[in-house]
Amino acid sequence: MVAHFGTRLRKGAMTTAVAAVAVAALSASQAPGATTDDTGRQTTGADAESTPDANGDGSATGNSPYYTDLPPLNTPSPAPTIGTPVSVGEAEAGIPATVLAAYKQAAASLRASKAGCNLPWELLAAIGKVESGQARGGNVDAQGNTITAILGPVLNGEGFANIGDTDGGAYDGDSTYDRAVGPMQFIPSTWEWAGRDGNGDGKKDPNNIYDAALAAGGYLCRFSWDLADEADLHTAILSYNNSTEYLNTVLSWLEFYREGTHEVPDGTGTLPSNRSDGSDGVTTTPSATPTTPNTPSPNTPKPSTPPKGDSSPGTKPTLPATPIPSPTPTETVDHLEDAGTGTLTATAGDAFGERVAVRTETSAGKAVAKVRVRFTIVGDATDATFTGGERVATVVTDSKGTATAPALVAGEKTGSFVVRTSVVGRTLTGLDFTANVTARQADALARTTTTALTCVPGGAFAEAVEVKATLNGAVADKVAATATLITSADDATVNDKGPYFKDAAGNPVRTLTDLTTDADGLLKLPALFADDTTGTFLLRVTTTGGATLTVELTVAAATTPEPTPSTTPEPTASATP
Repeated sequence: MVAHFGTRLRKGAMTTAVAAVAVAALSASQAPGATTDDTGRQTTGADAESTPDANGDGSATGNSPYYTDLPPLNTPSPAPTIGTPVSVGEAEAGIPATVLAAYKQAAASLRASKAGCNLPWELLAAIGKVESGQARGGNVDAQGNTITAILGPVLNGEGFANIGDTDGGAYDGDSTYDRAVGPMQFIPSTWEWAGRDGNGDGKKDPNNIYDAALAAGGYLCRFSWDLADEADLHTAILSYNNSTEYLNTVLSWLEFYREGTHEVPDGTGTLPSNRSDGSDGVTTTPSATPTTPNTPSPNTPKPSTPPKGDSSPGTKPTLPATPIPSPTPTETVDHLEDAGTGTLTATAGDAFGERVAVRTETSAGKAVAKVRVRFTIVGDATDATFTGGERVATVVTDSKGTATAPALVAGEKTGSFVVRTSVVGRTLTGLDFTANVTARQADALARTTTTALTCVPGGAFAEAVEVKATLNGAVADKVAATATLITSADDATVNDKGPYFKDAAGNPVRTLTDLTTDADGLLKLPALFADDTTGTFLLRVTTTGGATLTVELTVAAATTPEPTPSTTPEPTASATP
C-alpha cells in the first residue's frame, strides 16, 4: 500500500509568517507552561516551557519530536508567498478511514466511561496528525495494525530526552534506550500503564490504531480533566508533550478538524514533512550511528589569525575543560524505602484508611527531594482506583524525600491487588504493596412487615418476603445474600418438600444465590409457592458478614367455615276454625 503525498506545507520566508498567523488565528492564546503539583497532576503556570525537559518520561511520548506542519489557511484570497505555496484545505482535511473510525470509537467509549471529560474525537485526530501524520497516511490494515512499525528516535539524551530501556525492547525493539512507538507515539514506560485494548482482541498493542487511540483518550482524560475547559485542555495536551510549540500546533489542527473533515481510503492520507527535530519523520529502523567527522587534508589552509583568546601566534590554544554536570536528584536515587505504609484493607466501595508512602534514598540512605515517583495499580483483577478514578498517579517527593500516593478507593471486585511504586526516569527495582478488598457486609437482617406468611397446598403465598440489611445500625447496601428453604432450625440442609421458588422454566427451586441488597439495604425475594405438603416450614436468609434471619412459612388446608345459625323465626300453626 503506497501513501500518496499531497501538497505539503513547507516553511519558507513567507510561509513561516503565514504559519505564524495561522497559529494566532486558530489558537486563543499562547500556552502556559506545565508544572506538577504534589499529587502528580500537571497544572498551568505563568512560565511557558518551550523546550522538552531533560527527561521526558513524565509525558506520553517522552517529549519526542513531532510534526510541526500547520493546517492551511482557508481564506478566499491567500497572501502571496515565496517558494512552495500553502496547500489547500481539501486534501489536508482528509483522514484515512480506519484511523478516523478509531478516533471516533475511542471518543465514544470515553463519553460513556468518563462523560465529564468531554473528549472530542477531533483532538485525537489533531494529536495523531502531529505525532505520526495519521499513522503515516493511514498505513494500517483493516484491523488497525500498522503495516510497518512507527518508531521515534532513540531517546539517548543526544538532542532528545534520555530514557533508558524500560521494556527489554518488547515494544520498540531497543533494549538499551526507549523509543516512542506506534501511531500515537507512546513510550514503553507510559504504555505499560496507559495501554488499552480498543479493538477487543484481548491485546494492548501500541502499534494498533484502535488500541493507541483509546489509550491516548484515557491519558488525556485522567485527573478528572474537563477538555471543554480551556485550561484543562491545554494542561492535558502539554502532558502529552511538554512544549508550547507542540500545544499550539495541536490546537491549530484541532480547530481545523472541527471546521470539517472527511474520510479518505487507507494509505492515501496526506503526509506532513516538517519535524521539530529537523528530520523527515519517525523511523522504522534504529537511528544511524553518528559518524566521526572527516580529518582535514594537509592542504587545508590554516587560519591567518590566532584563535580568539590566544595571545601567542602559532601556539595551539588551550581549550577549557568540559564541565561535568552535577547529577540530577533523580540520578542520585539508589533505592526506594517504605515510608510507613500501614495495612491496606478496605470494604468494597469504600476508601482505604491508609495510603501508600515511599521515600527515595541515596546509597548512603540520604533522602532525595524533588524526585517523581509513580504509583501504579497493577493488573485487571481489581477495579480499585486512586481518588479521581485513575489507576496511575505521579507524585514529587517532598523535602524529606517522601512521596505519598492519593487515597485508594476500593471497587466492587474483592480480593488482593498490588500497588507498584517506581522512580520515574530510572530502572530501579520498585516496591510492591499488597492491598485487600473485602466484601460488603451486614450484621443484622429484619423483615420489613410482620404479616404472617401462609398458603394453601398447591397455592401461592400472597406476600413476597422482603428483608432489610444493616451494619452497625446503618443501611448495608450491595451486600451479597443467599436464601434457602431449610429442613429445620437445627438442620440447614435444603428441604425437598414444602414451599419453593420457581426458576425461569417454572421448575421448583429451594435455594437462591447471587442475591444483593439494593441501595437502601432492601432485598425482596421472588414469589413463593407451595406443594401439597402441609406444615410449618423455614426460610433462612444469610449475608456476608454473618447476618441471618429465619422466617416461618405455614402451609395449611383452607378451613371450612361453620354454618351460621339462622335467625328466621319458626312458623306457628294457625288455629282451625
